[in-house]
Amino acid sequence: MFKSLASCVVLSTGICLGQSLIGMDIPGGPATEPKKPIIFDLSAIDKTADPCVDFYQYACGNWVKNNPIPADQARWGRFNELSERNNYLLYEELKTAADAPKTPLQKKYGDYFASCMDVDLADKLGAKPLDPVMKAIATLQDKKQLSAMVAKLQSEYAVGTFYQLGVQQDQKDSSNQIVNAGQGGITLPDRSYYLDQNPRSEKLRGQYVDHMTKMFVLLGDTPDKAAEEAKSVMEVETALAKGSIDRVELRDPDKRYHIMTKAELQALAPDYNWEAYLTGIKIGDFKTLNVATPTYFTAMNAEIDSANLDSIKSYLRWHALRSAAPALSKPFVDENFNFFQATLQGQKEQTPRWKRCTRATDAALGEAVGQDWVKQNFPPDAKANMDKLVAALEKALGEDIAQLPWMSDATKVEAKAKLDAIRNKIGYPENWRDYSALVVKRDDPLGNIQRNELFERRRNYSKLGKPVEEKEWSMTPPTVNAYYNPPNNDINFPAGILQPPFFDNSMDPAVNFGGIGVVIGHEMTHGFDDQGSRYDPKGNVRNWFTAEDRAKFDERTSCEVKEYSGFKVAEGQNLNGKLTLGENTADNGGIRIAFQALQEVLAKGGPNAEPGYVDGKKDGYTPAQRFFITFGQVWCENQREEAARVQAKTNPHSTGEWRTKGTVQNFEEFGKAFGCKVGQPMMPENSCRVW
Repeated sequence: MFKSLASCVVLSTGICLGQSLIGMDIPGGPATEPKKPIIFDLSAIDKTADPCVDFYQYACGNWVKNNPIPADQARWGRFNELSERNNYLLYEELKTAADAPKTPLQKKYGDYFASCMDVDLADKLGAKPLDPVMKAIATLQDKKQLSAMVAKLQSEYAVGTFYQLGVQQDQKDSSNQIVNAGQGGITLPDRSYYLDQNPRSEKLRGQYVDHMTKMFVLLGDTPDKAAEEAKSVMEVETALAKGSIDRVELRDPDKRYHIMTKAELQALAPDYNWEAYLTGIKIGDFKTLNVATPTYFTAMNAEIDSANLDSIKSYLRWHALRSAAPALSKPFVDENFNFFQATLQGQKEQTPRWKRCTRATDAALGEAVGQDWVKQNFPPDAKANMDKLVAALEKALGEDIAQLPWMSDATKVEAKAKLDAIRNKIGYPENWRDYSALVVKRDDPLGNIQRNELFERRRNYSKLGKPVEEKEWSMTPPTVNAYYNPPNNDINFPAGILQPPFFDNSMDPAVNFGGIGVVIGHEMTHGFDDQGSRYDPKGNVRNWFTAEDRAKFDERTSCEVKEYSGFKVAEGQNLNGKLTLGENTADNGGIRIAFQALQEVLAKGGPNAEPGYVDGKKDGYTPAQRFFITFGQVWCENQREEAARVQAKTNPHSTGEWRTKGTVQNFEEFGKAFGCKVGQPMMPENSCRVW
């Protein structure tokens, strides 16, 4: 996926885990309307820097200097500029719907937003909304009842614990939708946070235990009882982390695919009654499922067997409390922020409530609010222009495949077949999601969250055994993002990203190809990265490379792994080249095919064919230079050290600086454009290339 720092993690089940986006403590709306971002920002360029030595500093130096991180953000970049703008426009829509809805759909999402914004109601209710789930957990009297309790928490209160389970496409038969079960159940961002033995990690674990203790006290525990519960939760989660598979290993489709019967799943965790759980969640009947992480369930079983009942109940209580905290009263909201945003991410101030409630409503009813948003903010010609750009990039990628010096003709035929089969989805869904079954109450903020999550879970379960809905989207229309879906073999570009600093139809092709063109090329290349290349044109995992070509491919990707693992994001913290391999490959391939597509467009005109060009330059730059500067400026950002450390451990994307420098130093056309000499940092003697 081509994205900024993720606010959640989407696991193989398709279920999104992360901090809730609601319940912030600053009422009211924005003081001013955010300015509209621009594409190709001359004022951002630091001309004191040498582009051949540090292109990121050259393209972004003044932007970085003049755009400090707002106190309510953990990072601030060009993505954020546009996201803030989209969020403001969405807020205006939601405020109107909350005050004076014109349709039943507006009434529904207006009430959701209004309930989130009601600070007085949240403070009046305090922890009371948690009473039903806490009373349910208190009835657990025997570990033999645990699976039924996990099902109850999930299906009645939208509380997830221990593992992930949902419906997804079968990676060996993408037309079939099957049950998938995988690891889960920990709170910190990654298993390494529980296991790394260094002063920073040990301090963070202590802060996490302190945070849980404070939260349990707010819930009503005595300090001693709260400390005991927090200690128990840490022990359970640490055991689950030890049994979890490293996220780099999970990048390999073969390592997360193990078809089993229900009896075989039961044998992995003999002390856990899977039949009671599956009956409780009402998922429907099935004979086999994919158990993505078998060894995890063995470890989970061992922990359930060894932990005492009170410890397990503390663990369940914590996950119910943690998931609800942002929707509760101010003390819960503040303490939740203090750990998850301030301590983990380095954020200085709480994000205003209107921003978080806007994002929460978009996350919950995105295809409801999106219908009205696109009418106002996505003109019809934007989609037509994108269609043209996508066609140009598809042509360029086809030519790139045909010219690859390392790939055999046999594999090239397969690669071209996959490219030809890629489906393009632009702007917003053809068929909007039906929310008629979702109940929203203006006076029940936590209940709205729970009912929405249960609505989405039931929608996911209903896919079992049914044909795949190929036109379905995984992102909402206002989202500043894009993604490639391997099982569907499609690329998806929400309306939200089809604006400056990525796209502006009034600008010259060099600028648009350097912005949205590279985004398009990036998503296409995902179909051929270390993961995407394992899927065939129909979205099935199948090796379509010859053995010799796969060996050459692995050798070339190893070059990228080594290169990016050498990039430092904070003291003692480098990028993980294996974790970021897919995104780095997509960046490197995307810029090549976008540049190639640009050259074909320019060849049809001439050096001065575009308005504003004189003697082959505009604003003092050639088309090639404008292309690369636009690309670099997409990634201008400032990031707090804490957030950079979390990203390096958990995010498959490199940080903005290294997405820029790593990509251009692997592309010889950049060096030519700026007159660099071989041996300079941005034009090394040896570079990496896959596509």
